[in-house]
Amino acid sequence: MAGRNHSSVTEFVLLGFTNLQELLFVIFLLNYITTLGGNLGMIVLIRTNSQLHVPMYFFLSHLSFLDICCSSSTMLKLLSGLLAGRNIISFNGCMTQFFFFAVFGTTEAILLAVMAYDRYVAICEPLHYSAAMSHGVCVQLVVGSYAAGSLNALVHTIALLRLSFCGPNLVNHFYCEIPPLLLLSCSDTWLNKMVMAVCVGFITTTSVLAIIVSYTCILLTTWSIGSAEGRHKAFSTCTSHLMAVALFYGSAAFLYLHPFSRHTEDQGKIASIFYTMVTPMLNPFIYTLRNKEVRSTLRRAMNKLLS
Repeated sequence: MAGRNHSSVTEFVLLGFTNLQELLFVIFLLNYITTLGGNLGMIVLIRTNSQLHVPMYFFLSHLSFLDICCSSSTMLKLLSGLLAGRNIISFNGCMTQFFFFAVFGTTEAILLAVMAYDRYVAICEPLHYSAAMSHGVCVQLVVGSYAAGSLNALVHTIALLRLSFCGPNLVNHFYCEIPPLLLLSCSDTWLNKMVMAVCVGFITTTSVLAIIVSYTCILLTTWSIGSAEGRHKAFSTCTSHLMAVALFYGSAAFLYLHPFSRHTEDQGKIASIFYTMVTPMLNPFIYTLRNKEVRSTLRRAMNKLLS
């Protein structure tokens, strides 16, 4: 916190996208509206249909909530900046934006691992599923995911606040994120890089390892099923989750697990677009198109609404 008192920078200019701002505003606005509509629709569909009141869809409703929050934490400021022609954010606003973005992003990473564990128990331990994934256990897993995400965000935010920013204040990004902010600091950023490497490495490694172990057990179990139809039915509930995992971790890995340098800033912006815009928008469609129960429930809800 002491470093903050020596900062001469009181606001940052988010450079974001300097070309075709009117066109980008329309594209990003449509993206945000689609993200809100798709994820809110998924939440309402799950909460209002008793057939979907099972652990898998309980976790999915929270995934949709996180996608809305993660997208909103960056998109609202980006849209207002594109509309105004210049995106300025205060120092405190920048730290606040980063904190909430980190909370929602980290929580989603952990929740995806929790969802893989849920599929493992459902397929590999079906007789113990009701007890192992009771409502109380599901609530504890979700609360634990939010707590871990908040703790990770708090650690990184405190590490950023200890830095001094003496200028320039031009952030080559469309929201406040660690790599471009570290390039602007006039303090030694070695500790921040180490904290980021340790925290991101630990969360990513443990989450991905949990997903890999869960799906390895699922593959072994489904392989032992005699009929091909039975194997397909057992694994069909996992394909949408695997697609969501691939989208989320693919873009996140490129965003965080590469060297810090100025020539990678534009590549980081492209990865951030997938991380903050494309993935939250596609998740509800992935789960709707790839999940038979969601499709049938949505069809019944639409027929009821139209009638």
